[in-house]
Amino acid sequence: MDGILTGTPAEAAAKAWLGDFEAALASGEAARIAALFAGECHWRDILAFTWNLRTTSGAASIAARMVPALARMAPRGLALAPGRTPPRRVKRAGTEAIEAIFTFETSVGPCNGVVRLVSERGEPRAWTLMTSLDEIRGHEDPANGKRWQDVDWKRNFGGENWLDRRNRARAYADHDPAVLVVGAAQAGLSVAARLALLGVDTLVVDREARVGDSWRHRYHALTLHNETRVNHLPYMPFPPSWPVFIPKDMLANWFEIYAEAMELNVWTQTELTGGTWDEAAQCWDVVLRRGDGTERRMRPRHIVFANGVSTTPILPDLPGLKEFRGAVRHSSGYGSGLDWKGKRALVLGTGTSGHDVAQDLCVSGAAEVTLIQRRPSLVVSLKEAQAPYALYDEEIPFEDKDLLAASFPFPVYRRSHQRMTAMNRAADKELLEGLQQRGFRLNFGEDDTGWQVMYQSRGGGYYFDAGCSRMIVDGRIGLIQYDDIERFGPEGAVMKDGSVKPAELIVLATGYEGQAAAARRILGDAVGERIGRVWGFDEEGELHGMWRPTGQKGLWFHAGGLAQCRIFSKVLALQIKARELGIAS
Repeated sequence: MDGILTGTPAEAAAKAWLGDFEAALASGEAARIAALFAGECHWRDILAFTWNLRTTSGAASIAARMVPALARMAPRGLALAPGRTPPRRVKRAGTEAIEAIFTFETSVGPCNGVVRLVSERGEPRAWTLMTSLDEIRGHEDPANGKRWQDVDWKRNFGGENWLDRRNRARAYADHDPAVLVVGAAQAGLSVAARLALLGVDTLVVDREARVGDSWRHRYHALTLHNETRVNHLPYMPFPPSWPVFIPKDMLANWFEIYAEAMELNVWTQTELTGGTWDEAAQCWDVVLRRGDGTERRMRPRHIVFANGVSTTPILPDLPGLKEFRGAVRHSSGYGSGLDWKGKRALVLGTGTSGHDVAQDLCVSGAAEVTLIQRRPSLVVSLKEAQAPYALYDEEIPFEDKDLLAASFPFPVYRRSHQRMTAMNRAADKELLEGLQQRGFRLNFGEDDTGWQVMYQSRGGGYYFDAGCSRMIVDGRIGLIQYDDIERFGPEGAVMKDGSVKPAELIVLATGYEGQAAAARRILGDAVGERIGRVWGFDEEGELHGMWRPTGQKGLWFHAGGLAQCRIFSKVLALQIKARELGIAS
């Protein structure tokens, strides 16, 4: 988040603190625990103490939350993690600290931790602490070096071979899955892979014809805006030959390969059309509609909505739009700019999709392209936008990078992004001033926290400049404000001054409904009321309803970019496995 500092070895300080912390935990005394934390301190617990994702700030509050869990979880054996990145001096969010990865045990299983120590009155004190359940004892992930030894198809002459077993498993002819996952892109596939290796029977359904079609069918020019080095899926990293930014079709094809290689049970052309929770049986009663028109009823104990932060396209009812004689397309299905060569186009929306579509139209030979800005947008150059991933440039093992990435409690995470945003604004000063001179309205997120916090707050509203911003500055792409439009008419946008901005195409880059809306639409208003908000930060800085219990038993949500899906698919899978084992409720 800020980088590594040279300094004296930090191992002794980390060992001393861990020893004192273990003794304090063993005592069960809140005051003794609190004394080991700094004046500003934060604890993020990911299933290790609380079977939830919780962030607590302040020494007294941290101790008050830890103490009630001690008898149940019995934390012990705190020690620096062997074979992992050793303690080192770092600078995170502007604060110099000793950063150490450690391990410990609880009554549930082995855990990982990250502590960042600062010096107060000459003693090491915890500024940030993260504790995370790694595995459930007796139900370890076989990908961590162990393999099943009782599989009889290795030399099963005269019986089922591997393909026979795979076909039987994914047919579900005589049983129902324990978990139904809705959506076969990065979220659905990642959690299905985690669950499969934990021995939890899981079926993934997707309404598209092929795995990956949710990406494959998006606009022709789409390429990821964050770098490949950050985006691997669990267990199967992308080949090292892949480009820095992955094209959509390349990613879609990889999803198809991944589902086969990880032996995932996937039904394509299948849609969840409805379901109810059976309280007596503690399972769902759901209806799946298959591509051939048939229906299948199933009774899974868990449903995971993994259909993306952005699900069904939003098509706003804009004044006069139905009178427009040209074509109206949502950005998700607009196709290629080559389809509109020589045509005039209006693109409504100045997030990533709006900018990408406008640029694609312009370079493909559209006669005129004009962006319509509805609200201020955050713009950052593609290079500077990679700043949140600086951790992945550090010369440490990849699994350590993921652990450290998850270890930042929200107050520190927020401060770090404010610093990054300020640095990005300075680096992009010329570009941003050029946009403002053209009338483009900018913002930099709530309290200048930047694009990543904006994404986790609202799912969009920003653009990584891959060339479109410069085209706006240079006048190749026009810009008008939505507030200056009176209505739409047969020929295009009717402006408040009486003029008409003509067009043959209007592209609505107007976003998508969120997962909570999708769940409400499919499972009903009562379920929608129980689950409440999904996505966006709660009062502790954790995401509402994501990778954690919701107000509806047996209903879970999983979404985000590929890195989030990789990291938090494990968190979600462990919780579902714990409930299948009866050790969490």
